[in-house]
Order: sequence, then C-alpha cells, then structure tokens
Amino acid sequence: MIILSIVLQITLELGCLMFGIQKLVSENMKKGFNYFGYSNSFRIFTGIFEIASAITIIIGIWIKSLAVIGSLMIMVTMIGAIFTHLKMKDSFNKMLIPLVLLVLGSIVTIINLL
Repeated sequence: MIILSIVLQITLELGCLMFGIQKLVSENMKKGFNYFGYSNSFRIFTGIFEIASAITIIIGIWIKSLAVIGSLMIMVTMIGAIFTHLKMKDSFNKMLIPLVLLVLGSIVTIINLL
C-alpha cells in the first residue's frame, strides 16, 4: 500500500505542478478562465493553490499527514473543476482529467488515513 501511495503521490504532484504552472503562464488558461466567467485573480489563486498542493503531497511521502492534506487540497480543486465543467455543460471528456485526479486523490487520502 505504501508503494501505491508513493506512486500516486508522484503522479498527482506532477499533474498539479504542470496544471498549476500552466494557470500562471498559459494564454489558453487565461482564455479558459475568462470563458468560465472567472476572474484573473481566481486563475492566479488556483494556479498557486495547485502548486502548493503539489508541494504538500510530495512532502507527504515522508510526512504522512501532509499526504492527506495535499490530497484533500487536490480533491477540493478537482471538485471545483468538475462543477465548473458541469455548469458550462461541457462534454464528459473535458471532465475526465479532473475526475481521474479526484479518484487518485481519494485513494491517497484513504491509504494514508489507514
């Protein structure tokens, strides 16, 4: 179980770090947040929050409680992303990555609470 958690934590860390950085620098992300009706400040906050989640969950490899906190942070972010896609009536394909990250975050949380 520990190995599974570590692999999932690394996967989540890479995903959140990549998406967090994109939110800060990508023109497509700027356009996407505008399309969703979200402010530029919220885009920046979300990017920083995702980067913080990535850092927290990777440190969680050594400090179990931070694995739980980091995975919960990711889960909250992904729930927000899923609700945004539902609000916009986007296709299921656009919700797939947030759904996968939500499930992986849930698994990490459960493993580290046991």
